[in-house]
Amino acid sequence: MASSEGAKLWGGRFVGRTDPIMERFNSSMNCDKRIWAADIKGSKAYAKALEKAGLLTKTEMDQILNGMDKIAEEWTNGTFEIKEGDEDVHTAHERRLKELIGEAGGKLHTGRSRNDQVVTDMRIWLQDEISVLMGHLQQLIKTMVERAAAEIDILFPGYTHMQRAQPIRWSHWILSHAVALTRDAERLDEIKKRANVLPLGSGAIAGNPFKIDRDFLRKELQFDAISLNSMDATSGRDFVAEIMFWCSLCMIHLSKISEDLIIYSTAEFGFVSLSDAYSTGSSLMPQKKNADSLELIRGKTGSVFGRFSGFLMTLKGLPSTYNKDLQEDKEAMFESIDTVTAVLQVASGVISTLKVHEDVMKKALSPNMLATDLAYYLVRKKMPFREAHSASGGAVHLAEKKGIEMNELSLDDLKTISPLFESDVSKIWNYTNSVEQYAAAGGTARSSVMSQIEQLRAWLKKRQST
Repeated sequence: MASSEGAKLWGGRFVGRTDPIMERFNSSMNCDKRIWAADIKGSKAYAKALEKAGLLTKTEMDQILNGMDKIAEEWTNGTFEIKEGDEDVHTAHERRLKELIGEAGGKLHTGRSRNDQVVTDMRIWLQDEISVLMGHLQQLIKTMVERAAAEIDILFPGYTHMQRAQPIRWSHWILSHAVALTRDAERLDEIKKRANVLPLGSGAIAGNPFKIDRDFLRKELQFDAISLNSMDATSGRDFVAEIMFWCSLCMIHLSKISEDLIIYSTAEFGFVSLSDAYSTGSSLMPQKKNADSLELIRGKTGSVFGRFSGFLMTLKGLPSTYNKDLQEDKEAMFESIDTVTAVLQVASGVISTLKVHEDVMKKALSPNMLATDLAYYLVRKKMPFREAHSASGGAVHLAEKKGIEMNELSLDDLKTISPLFESDVSKIWNYTNSVEQYAAAGGTARSSVMSQIEQLRAWLKKRQST
């Protein structure tokens, strides 16, 4: 049976009963019970602010604080009872508080709206979750950096357009993805700062009429600033959109790593093997070892994108201030953050247990990947690069025409292309020499890769010390 409207936070004006279907449709309890701890934290701070403003006696404040502690204990112990009519966590807490302490519980909502209450809860919750995300992200980066340091001397083909391009260090590939993830970490810092603005004390739309000390609330709840405008404060969900965009972009980077490793782990490439801990088999084909961990990361990226684009569509049609559409914000945010939290941990496990087949990587290197080196050889002989590029292309064509590898072209063959070729051209056909020429900052030479490793180690050390 549906509950009477008078028992609801918004009752009084309503005299009938809500349709049971509407009761279920309207309820967000199954989703927003997740922010119970943040709601209790905000309510306790607000009770103190009410007492400071003379709207609660010291005794009433203590009753409320003790009651909220009891509710927190019930949640922690799994004994908190959600009852029919608890349409959200705020309603449930106020109902339970009244059961525990009586009339004083009805004073907690003085001057406060669920509009400023829920967005405060969400911001409190998000601060903690960002710290968890950051911990997992930095662990993944550290795992990648240390793996790059340990395997710095492994060479393998670098690819553009999925075609073999130039020899590079395996570590250079690892670090290319680690660097992208450092940008994710820095973006997350910025989102945390922008999300750490207190809306509480904004009321439903017009503000708070009871001289509530919002700066006291800010300090009590450890926010960096208070919101400037009450209408914006209660309806603004930029911070939700930002964290969901962050989840989407981080997942792009993780999906990109996954796609490379999926390809590298195929029999056709055979560069790496995944640990059994992060692989599964086939229900029909016993020989199969599937990179399901990586495929799921790639697949879940689309789900996170979908959540983000769907939430933007919810926001785009809203008029000013709070509308019930915004009830959809929490589920979208929770699901996106949960997915990225899990994916970061799985990715760390995959990277740390990955087996690299150095011999296969070495065999995949081929002389035609040194065609650019041949052009650089001519550049060093003072030939303009565009001419050198054309000459190297001529060598590629000649080798193909003869059905041989480029390094099998004789000096006489090369001299038909340019008289600048001399006997020292033989030094070109060495993969280690090739990678070592890229010693400029950011390149794939050993010294450059080591510099990247040391810079990333310093970056991690600085973040862990703050």
